[in-house]
Amino acid sequence: MGMGGASIALVAVVALIIFGPKKLPELGKAAGNTLREFKNATKGLADDDDEPNDKKNNDK
Repeated sequence: MGMGGASIALVAVVALIIFGPKKLPELGKAAGNTLREFKNATKGLADDDDEPNDKKNNDK
């Protein structure tokens, strides 16, 4: 149930009609920045989970 070429083209045309050609690059840049921040935040959370359990075991 992936998106085929026709579906992607339809979404692109609808976005072009709704937002216009001048606004699309700004929206793409904002979406890219948002995804990058989200990726960095989730990576930071995953790194916190990877810490050794020595701290937890020493607290007992």
